[in-house]
Amino acid sequence: MRIITFFAFLVIILFPVYAQDTDNFEDDFNSSNVNPTKSKTYGFSIGIQFGFIYGQAFEYVYPLDNDTKGSLLSELIWDMKPVLYYGIKADFGKVNPYVSPGFFSSLSFKAGIPAKTGVMEDRDWMSTENNSLTHFSSHDNITKEMFTADLLLGASFPVKSLFFIKPFFSGSWMRFSFSGKDGSGTYARNKGSAYYPIDDNPKHITYSGEVIRYEQNWLLLATGFSIGTDILFPLTFELFLKISPLTYCSATDEHLTTRMIYKDFTSFGFYYEPEVNVSIFLKQIELSFNFAYRYIGKTKGETYIKKNTDTQYYLSPNKAGAGLSIIDTRLLAIWHF
Repeated sequence: MRIITFFAFLVIILFPVYAQDTDNFEDDFNSSNVNPTKSKTYGFSIGIQFGFIYGQAFEYVYPLDNDTKGSLLSELIWDMKPVLYYGIKADFGKVNPYVSPGFFSSLSFKAGIPAKTGVMEDRDWMSTENNSLTHFSSHDNITKEMFTADLLLGASFPVKSLFFIKPFFSGSWMRFSFSGKDGSGTYARNKGSAYYPIDDNPKHITYSGEVIRYEQNWLLLATGFSIGTDILFPLTFELFLKISPLTYCSATDEHLTTRMIYKDFTSFGFYYEPEVNVSIFLKQIELSFNFAYRYIGKTKGETYIKKNTDTQYYLSPNKAGAGLSIIDTRLLAIWHF
């Protein structure tokens, strides 16, 4: 709500500037030129951004052949519902991408605000007889850190002076840090390597204080393209799509109750990200609304384990994995130079 109020205030302040010189504004910002600085071929812009992400981070443990009948041995889900953030964005490229081809670059940085963001849930399928759930626990989730940095490098090509298309390469870095606190757990009774149903007189445990910590560090490399138009100027529209299997995640999971630490190094989860951007130009200031969905499927790789009192890790026979599914909604105020 504070974000919406800020941008409403910004529009109220800037709109009189827009209205004072409508004729000149239309001359400068016509349907084939969205930047008033006609004398420059390339321009630079910088902006501030406020928004939130809404979704979940995932942690997986894959079973060995005789561990369980299910496809997973363990799954942990960390809510980010939502995480508020602020950040900056800088762009360099053609002043008028509707007239001639050119190059462009874009850099964005976001920092999350620490807060309680939902729950974390931990599920295990430990039975060798079937794929029934054997362990379940739920805790309050605190998102302690959220940082992202995104870089685009590409070229722009006009299409009949009404549209442009931009193929590009992208690189993204993300860091998420969580803490699970309090909560409770339900644990099925075991009978050797098998388990009774989880609703058949299970063991219940109530937790108090910090129970578990988890951290993900992501690196994404992708190709993509965008298509833009100013056919309804001063409103402009741009659609993006990124897609790639080139994903890597370094993660650390610390179980405080068992004093175990797990370090996971996983890769090659399928990544895609559609995005839509709507902007309005007020002289050299652009107000923009952006909506994106970022998905990374299950990665897979090695996991190393140690007690928190030990000095060395050992390689686990089980494989680990990670995933991500988040909606990103933001508002931007951008100054063009």
